[in-house]
Amino acid sequence: MSLRILLLHGPNLSQLGARDPAVYGTATLDDVVTVARRAGEPADVEIDAVVSEYEGDLVSRVHAARDDGTDAVVVNAGALTHTSHALADALAILDLPKVEVHLSNVHGRERFRHTSVIAPVVDGTIAGFGVNGYALAVGAVVGLLRARAAAGEGS
Repeated sequence: MSLRILLLHGPNLSQLGARDPAVYGTATLDDVVTVARRAGEPADVEIDAVVSEYEGDLVSRVHAARDDGTDAVVVNAGALTHTSHALADALAILDLPKVEVHLSNVHGRERFRHTSVIAPVVDGTIAGFGVNGYALAVGAVVGLLRARAAAGEGS
């Protein structure tokens, strides 16, 4: 049985590769999605990659995940990480494994980046490992799904 992971990207992540390479590296968003998909291959994971510059689009997609067969969520909300209580509330509704991921070490950057309104509603956060963070995040949600299945909770 295949697992379905929603890979959600917020504002400005569509500009990866061109946006401040000293901080975010030279990988494009397509490269990031490829890394996530490769990480999921051994576990028969399907990645549904979504990117939007608009908060409401992301909230709507999270709402859709309640009923569309999504098993887990990996989210890089971009700047919405620090401001979007609406996205955090939408994620909180989901009773699925959820991992927040950031390319850069947000805790070593500007003070406003140190606070995530998403963190309290996800199972964990991975930050500072560049594109490899996505492989770690996919592995984390697959591990959480397996642990839930072993505990008899299903997915």
